[in-house]
Amino acid sequence: MATAIPKITLSSSRDIPFNRLVLSQSNVRRVKSGLSIEELARDIERRGLLQSLNVRPVLDDSGVETGTYEVPAGGRRFRALELLVKQKKLAKTASVPCVVREAGSAILAEDDSLAENVQRVALHPLDQFRAFRDMLEKGMSEEEIAAAFFVAPAVVRQRLRLMTVSDKLLDIYEQDGMKLEQFMAFSISDDHARQEQVWDIVSQSHNREPYVIRRMLTEKTVRASDRRVRFVGLDTYLAAGGPIMRDLFDADDGGWLQDPAILDRLVMEKLHAAAEDIRAEGWKWVETALSFPWGHTRQFAEIEGTEVPLSDEETARLEVLHTEQETIEAEYAQADEYPDEVDARLGEIERAILALEERPVTFDPADMARAGAFVSLDSDGRLQVERGFVLPEDMSAEPEETDDADGSDEYAHRAYDGPNERFADYGGDEGRVGNSIAPDIEPEEEDGIKPLPDRLLTELTAWRTLALRDAFASNPHVALTEFLHTLVRDVYWQTPGADCLEAYVREIPLPVHSPDMPASVPAHALRQRNEGWKHDLPEDEDALWRWIDGLDDASRMALLAHCLSFGVNGLYERMPSYGAVSQRSVTERLKRADRLASALSLDLVEAGWQPTVENYLGRVTKARILQAVREARGNEAADRIAHLKKPDMAREAERLLEGSGWLPEALRTVGGAGRTPTEAVIAGEEVEAIAAE
Repeated sequence: MATAIPKITLSSSRDIPFNRLVLSQSNVRRVKSGLSIEELARDIERRGLLQSLNVRPVLDDSGVETGTYEVPAGGRRFRALELLVKQKKLAKTASVPCVVREAGSAILAEDDSLAENVQRVALHPLDQFRAFRDMLEKGMSEEEIAAAFFVAPAVVRQRLRLMTVSDKLLDIYEQDGMKLEQFMAFSISDDHARQEQVWDIVSQSHNREPYVIRRMLTEKTVRASDRRVRFVGLDTYLAAGGPIMRDLFDADDGGWLQDPAILDRLVMEKLHAAAEDIRAEGWKWVETALSFPWGHTRQFAEIEGTEVPLSDEETARLEVLHTEQETIEAEYAQADEYPDEVDARLGEIERAILALEERPVTFDPADMARAGAFVSLDSDGRLQVERGFVLPEDMSAEPEETDDADGSDEYAHRAYDGPNERFADYGGDEGRVGNSIAPDIEPEEEDGIKPLPDRLLTELTAWRTLALRDAFASNPHVALTEFLHTLVRDVYWQTPGADCLEAYVREIPLPVHSPDMPASVPAHALRQRNEGWKHDLPEDEDALWRWIDGLDDASRMALLAHCLSFGVNGLYERMPSYGAVSQRSVTERLKRADRLASALSLDLVEAGWQPTVENYLGRVTKARILQAVREARGNEAADRIAHLKKPDMAREAERLLEGSGWLPEALRTVGGAGRTPTEAVIAGEEVEAIAAE
């Protein structure tokens, strides 16, 4: 005979006046969480009580029911009702629906309280999204939905944004086939076919991180922080019909522009309009480009302009700013650091002083009629105008006086003109690389670490040479030591020249470089230093001698260091076996550059170099990419990207290496991590260098 299954009996439910209810001390919730009591009270006021309270009779000492009931489960609802009573919005005797547990039940009050809170299952985000969508379709606004559920309107917009994800991915997420963070990453794009294609790729990969999904969905777009966007303005792009992609779930710095063609057209239109304004000033020619190569003014002469003097009002303003700056610095001279508001004020003062001290320059109209200007963008997206450059064919053809047939006076003239020409050399902007060296051939993917391509080594050492020049020019002591070292070698180990002083600086050009170098910290410092000295130089050779003779020792040393810095050469170059300079000579040069970098404590990380796809990671083999990530972030990080194709691997490595301080061997200084730069180069080139000899 089958055993009968015992039937359960549910607790009775009835309405109890609110003034007969008290909060039980057995309620397990002690920490505030979720909606505040005030928000819950407003919700009950709007829609009524949706869930009954769980109550038990209160017994007296003899075990008799007192007519009062305690609330072990539903304490927050009780407090919300209590608040409504205090606000006169609910009568003290109002009936409250309650589920009543019998007195003396074997189930503890704490058991009921814990069960109600623990066994509650949060609403699935997809269910919340569908509910919000249904409410929207029935006429409620996003703000009304947000107000009804006491969430920010942004939360509603985020959930509704999930409607842009394809139905196929919705089903996968609903079946727990992907995480919420992954699902939200797909909402950045409206292209369902591309969403599904990306999921097919990442679902077969070990790396399914949301950032990978976002990057794949935005790989053909332009970030809103790009200098071109800052130049034309995001509103202008949108007004031109350009679509934009936004990420409601993560910081996106303004989003991604989906039509680069529209953006580039707007940039060039604005650049050309600016160029026409510049041309209207009276220049013979104006050349416009998004960016110019480093040293693009090298072959041009430069006309002199006159700075517009400060007005009386500007002079007074500058004096007030300097006084305030000195007062603040004196007040906090003994402090370890400035308070935030003081630091911010000092920054404002410095910017105001700089704006006043950087004077506009006027030019002679006759000179302008034979000269021109370059118009481009700087690295911050601001218009950059370089005025006053003369083409070789437009230079004045005044005959030069010569005393000797061998042109010795011409040499003297060029010895003076050289520095002026060099001073113009650092006016270049980032961008195209004007040179005759052929680009790298993509290295074959093989096991092991192969030597870096010649051109990449040249670009890296160009970056290092520029930073080395800046550090050299900032340290007159080391500059003088190096100069004397060079002179002693010339005097005792080589045949001296026949001139009065055969000591000169031959400027070493840097035509091969990465696009990020012209906007770097050392490039900016060198440009500023150039302009400062150029402003102070007299107009003829005799006056120049007297001016230098009258400088104090500190200024003479600083000028010496600056001029010598143009001759610093730490470049790697591939030399032909039949050339006048052997590969071994290049190796010796690099060793001396290492010694100089060590003496100057050169730090390329501090100078602003960071590995990017463009300047390193996209130019080397996968083995070197993984080596870089492994050295900087460890084996686990390298293993996470090891399965990716090279373009994706390079992009992920750029993200992983950001801020790590990692440098390739060619940029490291003796005493830092890893091998020295010269050792790294020699390791791959020793056989060729010996053979070249």
